[in-house]
Amino acid sequence: MMALIKAKIPEGEEEKVEALFKSIEGALGSVPDGLRLLGNSPVLLENMMGNIGYFTGHKELSQDLLFMVRYLNSEEVSCSFCIGFTESVLINHLGKTSEQLQAAKENPDHAPLTEKEKVLLKIALASSTNPQGVSQDDLQKARDVGFSERNMLDVVAAAAYNKAFTHILRTFKIEGLQGSFA
Repeated sequence: MMALIKAKIPEGEEEKVEALFKSIEGALGSVPDGLRLLGNSPVLLENMMGNIGYFTGHKELSQDLLFMVRYLNSEEVSCSFCIGFTESVLINHLGKTSEQLQAAKENPDHAPLTEKEKVLLKIALASSTNPQGVSQDDLQKARDVGFSERNMLDVVAAAAYNKAFTHILRTFKIEGLQGSFA
């Protein structure tokens, strides 16, 4: 399916967007269609890159946890772009196996994370599907294993940003890593 919107950099902002795309390409090898779409709004692209940079360099939350949040959240909403990209990172860069990812999809308790990280994983996933269902008891469990208020906010924000990006991709029919704008 073709995207409902064209990837078109606004006139006068080509240099800024192309520099961001070059940075993305350097890190990922190509510019995924979802990020190419954000080139239509350079501020949104910069914000996304800022968020990615923040979470990629997080000093307290592991990449295993943050990518597992993205992966399971993407599975929940069946975002093929997000699933493919995140699965690739989990397997090729974070050393997870297809079997581990399948087990995590079937039950987050089987995610290849520490028991401590699974506490935050469950909060993040619950926040995406039923935010009102997250309780003080859930947050206390995270505190009890050593997570701060900031850690809890950050993991929920990571899940929320992932879900928001999914809505954008779905709205404009961006289906895969590449080829939506062919």
